[in-house]
Amino acid sequence: MQERQRVIVTGLIVLLLVLTLGFFVHRDPRFAGSLAGGLLGVAAAALMLVPLLYLFVKRIPWLKRRITPHVSMRTLLTIHIYTGVLAPILGVLHTGHKFQSGLGVALMLMMLTVAASGFVGRYLLGRLSTDIRQMRADRDELLAAYTSLSNELRTHPEVAAVVRRGATFPGRIASLFVNRNSDGPFRVSSKALRIAESVSDLELAIRTHGAAKSLFTRWLTCHIVIAIVLYGLLFVHVWSAWYFGIRWLS
Repeated sequence: MQERQRVIVTGLIVLLLVLTLGFFVHRDPRFAGSLAGGLLGVAAAALMLVPLLYLFVKRIPWLKRRITPHVSMRTLLTIHIYTGVLAPILGVLHTGHKFQSGLGVALMLMMLTVAASGFVGRYLLGRLSTDIRQMRADRDELLAAYTSLSNELRTHPEVAAVVRRGATFPGRIASLFVNRNSDGPFRVSSKALRIAESVSDLELAIRTHGAAKSLFTRWLTCHIVIAIVLYGLLFVHVWSAWYFGIRWLS
């Protein structure tokens, strides 16, 4: 997610939360059934269907071959993200903060959960991937520096002995009192130890970030499952509104 897009979507998520919390200061039991409320509800339902396009194109090969020459997957993902946040905003406005029926409350909770999980999962996965790439690049640079230093140590056995002594706990304590800008074996040994420790820390961080990325990948699967539940509740909501309301007007 690009930085500008992330800022905009973050603002929309904050707006969604603020509108939802408006339940504590505003309630209009009749707004959902009014003309304006009904139009907002129809717009919200229509926008909720748009994110399905990205999921279908991504997972159906023949559909992907037909659509991607005209619309890129990045564009479809952007549409998916924006409509996935705008639909709940319109949905909250449609309710007029009338959360009395169990179906309406469940639908509202599912909308918030899908929007929040999609945003957090998308942002964190992107951030984790970027961090992992950067840490691997830093690790490779340190390993190259360590290789160069190892070649120097092989040509100076007395320095290698200092490094081995520095690897012990007393040696580490002693290295704290050595001027790192000074010349001699201690300078080389101190540099070798710092590089080794940095590589070790980066390896641990890469494994930790990798485990978190794997976890969030499975979490996005849960995001899809929750979305399926949302669409089921939306269908029931639209059907009940038609059966108990609109059809009697015809």
